[in-house]
Amino acid sequence: MSQIREDQKVIRLYKEETGETEIDMHKVAKWALSKGVTSPKPKTAEDLLAARFSKAARQEMRKDKSTGRPYRANHAVPDGSLTLWVDIDEAPRKRMHKSTQMRREQMVGDALQLTYDVDHWNSINPDEAPIEIELDFQFDVDLRKASEESTDAA
Repeated sequence: MSQIREDQKVIRLYKEETGETEIDMHKVAKWALSKGVTSPKPKTAEDLLAARFSKAARQEMRKDKSTGRPYRANHAVPDGSLTLWVDIDEAPRKRMHKSTQMRREQMVGDALQLTYDVDHWNSINPDEAPIEIELDFQFDVDLRKASEESTDAA
């Protein structure tokens, strides 16, 4: 059994034993350790530092000199088993294209899973008003751009 499936089983067992339906994963972890679940191997200082640097790179924003709009400075690019980071102001087109395609695929995957989740909830709750999800984001993007422009003009 994969580690993820084992962890899912532990979560289900915790819910069965405690009767909780809204769960705090820290409580699940404490419970699991008390039941003898083996603790994962701690990350190395290098792994922790690399994760911290990745988070910092992901969050760095700059402002476009001509529009004043914010843009993400650093972009992750998969390269075999590695993830490399490129600065958008220095990245060749091939790397930026790969990065943007990867992010788009993540968005599509999230949207697809969200529709499956909503379809399931709607099917098991036929007496409730169905939850509807609009997946065309163009209006939302345009609205936020316009909102930022009106804020900048003020």
